[in-house]
Amino acid sequence: MEPIVLFLQTAEPQVLVMLGLGGIVLLILLMMLRANARAVQSIAPIAQQMAHLGQSFQQLRGGVQHVSDAQANAQVQMIQTVETRLSAVQQQVNDRLSDNALRQARALADMQERLQESLHGSTKRTVTSLTQLQERLAVIDKAQDNITKLSGDVLGLQDILANKQTRGAFGEIQLNDIVSKALPADSYAFQHTLSNGKRADCLIYLPNPPGPIVIDSKFPLEPYEALRNADTQEQRASAARQLKAALRAHIRAISEKYILDGETADGALMFLPSEAVYAELHANFSDIVREGFSAKVWIVSPTTCMATLNTMRAILKDARMREQAGAIRSELAHLHKDVERLGDRVGNLDRHFGMAAKDIAEIKISADKAGRRAQRLDNFDFEEIAAPSVGIGQPGDPANVVPLGRPES
Repeated sequence: MEPIVLFLQTAEPQVLVMLGLGGIVLLILLMMLRANARAVQSIAPIAQQMAHLGQSFQQLRGGVQHVSDAQANAQVQMIQTVETRLSAVQQQVNDRLSDNALRQARALADMQERLQESLHGSTKRTVTSLTQLQERLAVIDKAQDNITKLSGDVLGLQDILANKQTRGAFGEIQLNDIVSKALPADSYAFQHTLSNGKRADCLIYLPNPPGPIVIDSKFPLEPYEALRNADTQEQRASAARQLKAALRAHIRAISEKYILDGETADGALMFLPSEAVYAELHANFSDIVREGFSAKVWIVSPTTCMATLNTMRAILKDARMREQAGAIRSELAHLHKDVERLGDRVGNLDRHFGMAAKDIAEIKISADKAGRRAQRLDNFDFEEIAAPSVGIGQPGDPANVVPLGRPES
């Protein structure tokens, strides 16, 4: 019986209903089959069985209803539990999705910020590089302009040196620049005409001795250019001979034109506007330089000419100092008198300061005495004054002390 009850408790309501209906039908058939044979005899037992069956059916129906209600409640509770768990899971999923969205938003914002900073830095560096490139291009353009200008100047210099007249003018301009920087304006003259009618490029007014000296700025450059452009040994030898001949002729012309007794010094200067020509002469044509020394024609370059002019400036300064020696002595005498007068005045000022210091010391003594007397008066110092320390009629004399009177009664 217990398996049946357990089955009934665990079975579905529909199954129980079907079983109940099947049982009823089966009982009815049994009753119909046995109706004829035992109709009378079995009426009472059948009725009892039917009643018992009805009670069993009612119990079965109540158990089925109870099982159905319990199953419905279990299903409701299960559905509620599942819904609660689904809500919790959905909430967790939503929270995780929100956190992921926030993290992704922060990461995207950080990435965007870094990208903007990188783009800003790249733009700034690009602008700086372009600015520096522009400045360098400007410097290059300026250098190119200077090179172009220098090329033009070199071509102009070549044109100047190719022409004798312009080459002489170039030498005169360079000599003028050097002399004007080294000497006072009243100690030289350009294009000065001598007594023999020859015009000197520059005349320096030096005192006797040695006297005025002439500087010539012309030089035969064609033989030197031929010597530089010579390719073979024969061409070099020929150009060297031509250069020596031109130099000898030029030295002789300077000696004859610009060295005059009683008018100029016993020597003259031949100015070379190029240090390279000067070095070439002293390196490979020393005999010509010695011939110039013999003829008292000294060859100078821009550098040695400046040194020579500085020496001349010292000579001029010494000569002018000798000329002004009397005036200098007179000024020194006046300066000595002024110094003596200044010493006397300083002595007088010292005496005045001594007298003022003495007066200040006496004033200080009087001020100290007055301060002490004022202090005694302020403190009501009426102590007796010893007789030997004061004189008659002095402020401390007892005769001068006013006696204190007693009030009348």
